[in-house]
Amino acid sequence: MNASNFVESVDFTLYLILGIAVFFLVGITATMIYFLFRYRKKRNPVATNIEGHVGLEILWTVIPTILVLIMFYFGWSGYKPMLSPPDDAMEIEAIGQMWKWTFIYPDGKTVDSLVLPVDKPVKLNLKSPDVLHSLYIPAFRIKQDVVPGGSNMMWFIPQKPGKYDILCAEYCGQLHSYMLSSLTVVDEATYQTWLKSAPDLSNEHPGLTLLKKNACISCHTLDGNRLVGPSFKGLMGRTETVIVDGQEKEITVDRAYLIESIKEPNAAITATYQPGLMTPYKDILSDADIDQIIAYIETLK
Repeated sequence: MNASNFVESVDFTLYLILGIAVFFLVGITATMIYFLFRYRKKRNPVATNIEGHVGLEILWTVIPTILVLIMFYFGWSGYKPMLSPPDDAMEIEAIGQMWKWTFIYPDGKTVDSLVLPVDKPVKLNLKSPDVLHSLYIPAFRIKQDVVPGGSNMMWFIPQKPGKYDILCAEYCGQLHSYMLSSLTVVDEATYQTWLKSAPDLSNEHPGLTLLKKNACISCHTLDGNRLVGPSFKGLMGRTETVIVDGQEKEITVDRAYLIESIKEPNAAITATYQPGLMTPYKDILSDADIDQIIAYIETLK
């Protein structure tokens, strides 16, 4: 049984193109080797002019053209169904951001890995708030770009229970290779049970939950180690050298600075860190959300 409904058509097209390529690689290489021996200088000390052959020229024009059209036909016939999801497909919002996948189900359930029922069509509405990503599920033979400012989609029918990798197939920055997730296919009863369950966040600070949800800890660590951005540990009250309008300036990290850094992260860049990597969150996080995040950062002594 195939992992998804697109595996068979994609694999057939791949094997067809690969078979044609190998056939001509072997055939042309063998012909070249034959010509090297057949027409070597020892057997033909005087070069002879060979006139063109109209029939041969027509042959090596028509045959490749037919082969290219065959490859195009099977490629298009396999790709075209990917553009038309069924009307009853379950729609899930898939958000790619540096460097994390987030999936929002129709009932509002938000997770960082997919769980889906077997044999049910699923449509992923792809969005990105920062840079270009590409959602790739190798086992399902599907891949689609996630374009900032645009809307894209992909659909499929998971046909085989199991756990499958989700990757980002478009280089999106320093931690591109860490942008991993998973898709678990289960039976309908297991899916309904999972859908109704909720993660136990009773002992988790709401500010930490917001940091996880918005992929902040993909770039900022909680333990003092350096990553793409400064660590949150011991950040509040620390003296930092920042660059404002091209000039270095010493500041003490306080609430006002953190609020500005969250809403307009490129206004004051900490020295030795690269600008332009963080998305402005002024239209993403509310003031209450920012207060929760800052309250959590204050606990990281």
